Amino acid sequence: MAEKSESKTLLSEKVRKSVRCSGPRLKECLLRSVPLLSWLPRYPIRENALGDMISGISVGIMQLPQGMAYALLASVPPVFGLYSSFYPVLIYFIFGTSKHISIGTFAVISVMIGGVTERLAPDSDFMIWDNVTNSSNVDIISRDAERVRVATAVTFLAGIFQILLGLVKFGFVVTYLSEPLVRGYTTGAAIHVIVSQLKYTFGISPVRYSGPLSLIYTVLEMCYLIPETNIGTLVVSIVTIISLILTKELNAYLSKKIPVPIPVELLAVIIGTVVSWQVNLGEKYGVDVVGIIPSGFQPPVFPEVSLFGQVIGDAFALSVVGYGIAISLGRIFALKYGYKVDSNQELIALGLSNSFGGIFQCFAISCSMSRSMVQESTGGKTQVAGALSAIVILFIVLWIGALFEDLPKAVLAAIIYVNLHGMMKQFLDIPVLWKKNKVDAAIWVATFILTVLLNPDIGLAASIGFAMLTVIFRTQLPTYSLLGQIPGTDIYRPLEDYNQVRQVPGILVFRSSATLYFANAEMYQDAVGKKNKKQTNSIDSASSKNFKRLNPLFQTLFQTLITDSTFPQITCDKHCSNLLFSFCLKTLLPQPFSLLLLRHCLFGINGKTNCGKMEKTDDKRWGGRD
Repeated sequence: MAEKSESKTLLSEKVRKSVRCSGPRLKECLLRSVPLLSWLPRYPIRENALGDMISGISVGIMQLPQGMAYALLASVPPVFGLYSSFYPVLIYFIFGTSKHISIGTFAVISVMIGGVTERLAPDSDFMIWDNVTNSSNVDIISRDAERVRVATAVTFLAGIFQILLGLVKFGFVVTYLSEPLVRGYTTGAAIHVIVSQLKYTFGISPVRYSGPLSLIYTVLEMCYLIPETNIGTLVVSIVTIISLILTKELNAYLSKKIPVPIPVELLAVIIGTVVSWQVNLGEKYGVDVVGIIPSGFQPPVFPEVSLFGQVIGDAFALSVVGYGIAISLGRIFALKYGYKVDSNQELIALGLSNSFGGIFQCFAISCSMSRSMVQESTGGKTQVAGALSAIVILFIVLWIGALFEDLPKAVLAAIIYVNLHGMMKQFLDIPVLWKKNKVDAAIWVATFILTVLLNPDIGLAASIGFAMLTVIFRTQLPTYSLLGQIPGTDIYRPLEDYNQVRQVPGILVFRSSATLYFANAEMYQDAVGKKNKKQTNSIDSASSKNFKRLNPLFQTLFQTLITDSTFPQITCDKHCSNLLFSFCLKTLLPQPFSLLLLRHCLFGINGKTNCGKMEKTDDKRWGGRD
């Protein structure tokens, strides 16, 4: 009774501490929730200001063409891409923790939104009869207005999901999106992006399909419409693509000679606009142009709640994919420059960016790899660079946006194609993964195929399901091997694969590719017996002579693993991060079964182990060294 009373007291004390409000605690909570307050007062102006300014202007210039181009992917007017490059960037500047990622429009996210907007607001719902031409045409103004409402609704809801996931500390969920899955998914989504822009490249108007296999139907429809290609549009596309590729190659060649890369996309937009205006491509040659770009920003409007039920699944997929891409790139930069990115705070920051953005007529955002690389390479060191890029967009929207009304959409499509070259290079992952890990290669290929065939939203769910199945496959069909020592080193390699390794006298080093737990314990014991050239019977047979010879603790280990899924496991850190022990290895398997439960340990066997912590010894049987 005394113990129960004491435990209740400790629990109540912890609860009181967690809800207690004090000055220092309130300050700590505020600084953690609004990171800007912790780093901006200590901002080193002399060291960072110039680099952040150059970087911010460079990224802002990139935001202009990319924002307009990715708005086409989302099937909304191009000016809304500029809005999405302003409001969310400022919100992330206040709440984000990554110093180098460039928040804003992103191709994969945009094409996912485009799938939602065109599904809920298809052209067929806005057909009107034209008495002059005696034909039906699309009411573009009404259609675009409805698509903006759909885009803002799904964006707002995605932001709410991200905020809720961040508040319940669900940032770890990204660990279940493995690198092969993410790269296979983004490559598959890139195929959708390319197909969605072909209509602007050829100047044709295919029927929009939705649902599984829609990409196949769209490609077949475009093949049927190829004879109707607008030659003027095709010429603009080819010239722009070739020019962008050549200039980007020139940028790569001059990267060490010039401090700031040539703004090839901005030049393409300016030249394309000037040529279109001078030649009158829109009226003379039927080239589709951007059209009216209103100056200033739209007033805030709360998204239509009635649409939430129709987009809830798409919103959740957007929240997970957008966060996964941003945190993955953020961690790369954090590791490179030695700072920490708070995964849960990143969820909240992205959620606030999307939810506020949805109110201010923006569509969902994430981070762009190309812009982030430019932000880093041009000297950006803090989130100030992102805020300055937003100021560049503010200037464009307020004063010079209308100058781009004659910009051909084919130029924007060409910018998208060239920016996807990095994702297309991800096909080179397949042979590398096949050599390293065939299961990871299967995840990449399956994710790509599922995403292409089932669309990005359904494809993501199916890909995660497939990846989960591979976890079962890995644990139920592991590879087992005996390790030997390379003479004169602390390196151990499989005896079957290397002729130079030698078995440690009196020691059997056994490795499994899967963690030992109740579901594979029996297979594990069978493998140990076979590798040790001993016949072992089923663990369920308590009368086995060989099993009786085992240490009682070893018997308990396997019996518990078979019958109890809650058996405590201790996973050791650092180099032996995948070692698994029951309690202490030195008492687990004495002679004649001198075994080490060793899984991918990079340590040499330097001695006895105490729950995974190596202790040096002079015992030469263990390969010990002074």
